[in-house]
Amino acid sequence: MIIFTNSRVFDGVQPQLRDDINVVVEGDRISQLLHRSEPLPAEAEVIDAGGRVLMPGLIDAHIHAYAADINLLTNDRKPVTLIAHHANQRLENMLARGFTTVRDCGGADVGLAMALEQGLVKGPRLIYCGKIISQTGGHGDVRSPHEHEEEGCWTCGCTYAGHMTITVDGVDQVRRAVRDNLRRGGSFIKFAASGGVSSTSSPLEAIQFSDDEVLAIVDEVDRFGTYCTAHIHPDNAIRRAINLGVHCIEHGTMISPETAQLAAEKGTVIVPTLSIATALLREGKALGYPEVSMAKLRKVVDVMMTGLQNMKDAGVTVGFGTDLLGNLERHQCLEFELRAQVYSPAEVLTQATSINARILGLEGELGVIAPGARADLLLLDGNPLEDISLFGRGDAVAALVQNGELSAAHSKALL
Repeated sequence: MIIFTNSRVFDGVQPQLRDDINVVVEGDRISQLLHRSEPLPAEAEVIDAGGRVLMPGLIDAHIHAYAADINLLTNDRKPVTLIAHHANQRLENMLARGFTTVRDCGGADVGLAMALEQGLVKGPRLIYCGKIISQTGGHGDVRSPHEHEEEGCWTCGCTYAGHMTITVDGVDQVRRAVRDNLRRGGSFIKFAASGGVSSTSSPLEAIQFSDDEVLAIVDEVDRFGTYCTAHIHPDNAIRRAINLGVHCIEHGTMISPETAQLAAEKGTVIVPTLSIATALLREGKALGYPEVSMAKLRKVVDVMMTGLQNMKDAGVTVGFGTDLLGNLERHQCLEFELRAQVYSPAEVLTQATSINARILGLEGELGVIAPGARADLLLLDGNPLEDISLFGRGDAVAALVQNGELSAAHSKALL
């Protein structure tokens, strides 16, 4: 049993800190919240927080562990064993920043999840969907235009599959891809419903997959008891997805006030990813990001803050994601500062904790400091409700608890 005393608690829900409770951890759970006036159990290990802020572990709802290179075609040409070592390092880095849970939106698989569970890789809890489902020539089809299928593939049913994506066409192939991702342990489904920035084979504004194909995805996940999320930038594609019953939207960059209002009314959640666009604009050209992608990126950056404001004004449920590729992963905490241009620090922290837990289907299990919740906790040097940029300093985490265990590798000497 561990008890945190003398802390100021952000519980993941309320916008203010509490300084009247002690947090009791037993096993991998928070067992109770004791008022400061109550006596402490004699057998407990007491950690005096020294007035620091105690909060739930952070959740990033949009990462790509297997995105070792910002150029996705180059990434797919790397050996999968090399990609796996990159994933190991990326996940370790994320845990050190205080992210105790991540949702991989394309690429991560059961092998990586097992490596984390068995302690072979040190990193956050991993929620994954398997490969992104894309139509041929869609956002997940990262082949150059001069590449083509071998003639025999048209008859045998072969398709393109990279480290992060798979291409399928027609309702039957779509259903099979959904079922196979779920068979392989995916807890949700991700598909590309519009063009994207990193892919070079389709315009940003292209609407992808037919209505029947999208409805097939929604039907499959509904019957399985999970949800689907769609990569989308343009407003008309967002509106179509909402009307077709898609549960969650990734990016949502070009959303209009009217479509944001529709999302709020229908309960469709959106996970914007501002840090990847900002980081690519700053560093993409020097890192060899394709010029066609840089041109599309500028369209996204020009409107993304307006889109975020539209989401806030309409009351859309907004999650926290970053989508960072290659070594841009080091900018993960930039997302806090960018969102703080529209949302209050407390709202941003709630997005990165309890709201993300709800999106993951783990409400009450993660992202909160409450009895029965998983004991993923951060003790911070500094108050993020006053300075949300502190996560970007690299030294804000004074102590990290994951699954009830204090991490010696990610904890400073406590006062």
